Amino acid sequence: MAKTHAIRVFSIRVFGALGLSLAALLCWGSTGPQQSVRSVPVLHVENAIGPATSSYVVRELRKAAVAHSPFIVIEMNTPGGLDSSMREIIQEILRSSVPVVTYVSPSGGRAASAGAFILYASHVAAMAPGTNVGAATPVQIGGGSPFSSPTDKTERGKEGGKPKPNDASEAKSLNDAIAYIRSIAELRGRNVDFAEDSVRNAASLSAQAALDRGVIDVVARDRQDLLTQIHGRSVTVGNAQVKIDTRNLMLVDVNPNWLTRLLATITQPNIAIILMMIGIYGLLFELMNPGALLPGTVGVICLLAGFYALTVLPVDYAGVALLLLGIGLMTAEAFAPSFGILGIGGIVAFVLGGAIMIDTDVPQFQVAKPVLLVVALTGLTMTIVFARMALTARRRKVVSGWEHMIGASGTVLDWSQGKGHVFVHGERWQATGDDDPKVGTKVVITSLSGLVLRVGRDERAAIDPGAAPHIKET
Repeated sequence: MAKTHAIRVFSIRVFGALGLSLAALLCWGSTGPQQSVRSVPVLHVENAIGPATSSYVVRELRKAAVAHSPFIVIEMNTPGGLDSSMREIIQEILRSSVPVVTYVSPSGGRAASAGAFILYASHVAAMAPGTNVGAATPVQIGGGSPFSSPTDKTERGKEGGKPKPNDASEAKSLNDAIAYIRSIAELRGRNVDFAEDSVRNAASLSAQAALDRGVIDVVARDRQDLLTQIHGRSVTVGNAQVKIDTRNLMLVDVNPNWLTRLLATITQPNIAIILMMIGIYGLLFELMNPGALLPGTVGVICLLAGFYALTVLPVDYAGVALLLLGIGLMTAEAFAPSFGILGIGGIVAFVLGGAIMIDTDVPQFQVAKPVLLVVALTGLTMTIVFARMALTARRRKVVSGWEHMIGASGTVLDWSQGKGHVFVHGERWQATGDDDPKVGTKVVITSLSGLVLRVGRDERAAIDPGAAPHIKET
């Protein structure tokens, strides 16, 4: 008994000691230094910068500020984009409470036009080897109607060999872009002269040349090299100096969600035009076949999606007015057939509106000529179909309505004192007439007043009493 008691006491002491040791280890672990892993969002700006891109970047920058991220990385490879979308992104970067690191990647990528502005505005500007930056001249200045280039050597010498804008509007756009990028370059302490040259003369630099000339801060082979090089770098965020710490960081790719990708697709002018055409014909088919539901539903959705694109894209109101006129004329052709006149006019108005609808010369946001050609051919085909249907209906014999009754033959069922009943098209009708036909006599309907027919003798048919159905007179 004593032996059993001793064993029990010994066991209690051993397990107690183990428990105390475990508790001490846990307490030491909780109070010891922690090596937590922080996450840094990586955004991806590719292709042309438009309303969907600016919405995506602005939203994620605000999320990073709320989450107190150490910094945020924008991986960029873009030919440029819309001025309004670019300015929205830059304004958000300038007021961001977290540092923004823009990294032009991968090799072969570029930060052209609007991309160059965004790169200049970032707290840290980095590029991968094999990339380039610049060519920030507004497209309407350097595009299809470029700077005037005088052929006279004397005249060219007077201008210093530099092109000049063709008119006051181009000069205004050029000077505005120059002042904007100079102010950004001065704010970030970057090469102001190249910033102006990239806008005025569409100058461009390789990654290493940009680093040598103070346009960017880092040339990094990959993400890991980027983190290594920017570690410990101090940047100005608002009015405070922030030191970037890249230790124990995990880069997390934040790709555009499905809604952003959908909006990016819808806001392409070519897609918007096609959606509007589908919407128009969907509604026309629904109105021509009430109750079908599917054409009307699809048509309304497509038309609203097309109009949404018009609200976020820079549009010319004259082009929008022509689009609406074209829609109205094509709709009128379906319900008031003019044998193609209204339809063709609607097609011309719609195509002209589509051609001048987008108020920018950025190639990625222009309506393609093949799309306009397809729209015109589709509209012409539908107009021909509607006109053919109208002509066919006009030539076809009337088969319903009061017009169908006039001239039809009937058989007298009963008659007395200038009125009676006749059998026409399988129906029994009240009738009046000047003659006094006998039962079974063939008569012809000459007019219709309400539900009463007026009949006369049918000289084309012989009297055939057996043709009438046998009805017992009362």
